[in-house]
Amino acid sequence: MEVSLGYWIAFFAFVVVMLALDLGVFHRKNEAPTIKSSLLWSAFWIGLALVFAVGVAIFAKPEYAVDFITAYLLEKSLSIDNLFIFILVFGFFNIDVKYQHRLLFWGVFGALIMRVLFIFGGAALLHRFEWLMYVFGAFLVITGIRMLFEKEGEQDLNESPIIKSLRKILPLKEDATEPHFFVRVNGKLLATQFLLALLFIEASDLIFAVDSIPAVLAVTQDEFIVVTSNIFAIMGLRSLYFALSGILPMFRYIKYALAIILAFIGAKMLINEGAAMLGWHVHISNMTSLVVVVGLLTLSIVASVVVERAQKRRRFK
Repeated sequence: MEVSLGYWIAFFAFVVVMLALDLGVFHRKNEAPTIKSSLLWSAFWIGLALVFAVGVAIFAKPEYAVDFITAYLLEKSLSIDNLFIFILVFGFFNIDVKYQHRLLFWGVFGALIMRVLFIFGGAALLHRFEWLMYVFGAFLVITGIRMLFEKEGEQDLNESPIIKSLRKILPLKEDATEPHFFVRVNGKLLATQFLLALLFIEASDLIFAVDSIPAVLAVTQDEFIVVTSNIFAIMGLRSLYFALSGILPMFRYIKYALAIILAFIGAKMLINEGAAMLGWHVHISNMTSLVVVVGLLTLSIVASVVVERAQKRRRFK
């Protein structure tokens, strides 16, 4: 898909304007977002993504719109892991809910920059070294299988290498009462719990990007489609968190769906590349990927709700 520099500038200008409006106008005060407002903002971001997809279909080709929607849904689904990290981090650092949106704003801002760099770097490598598709595919299959059989357990962030390293590097004031990244105590500049939480969120997103970026590049290597789909998915992540944070732990089977999705995308990379090399008429389309992603997520959510209700009925008997 040939995209002129003007489209890139227009898109990033749009992102900057939306971020400025978000923090400077709509969420200027430190207030806890309501579930209703969070759902409306989630619908707004999803609606914008769909409008963008329609624009791609009109001004480019419908196939590119399918690529965008598939990449968007894939990134959105894989970002669910980030939501669990948000719950863990905010609970561990005792971040008041009224300050969480501002912290996530800067977390998303940093994630956007890292993702764009990752995408351009990954796409450039794949264009230069096509055999890396096999490496990425095998990596995703192995990651999905490991995730599928990974045991759930309570995580203690005090034992996290990231937290241990940050506490050694940064002079820290254990305080989360005011939403500042740094405070001055007796003339000495100290980092706060807010900065520690932000850096942990950024480091976690960097780790998750190692899985999600190769998965999205398996859908398409068109930089414009991959970048825009990633940004739309991440921009709506905060509102999705506030809308679902209370009920997210109920969806016990989402982790399994994400694991199978990763393994499927990896297998798709291996099969499509291998078939092309051998001259076989086998190709798993992006429409198939879209159906698999939506189907697995829907199945995992329905199964989680059914099992949760069944367990509640047994408890009250």
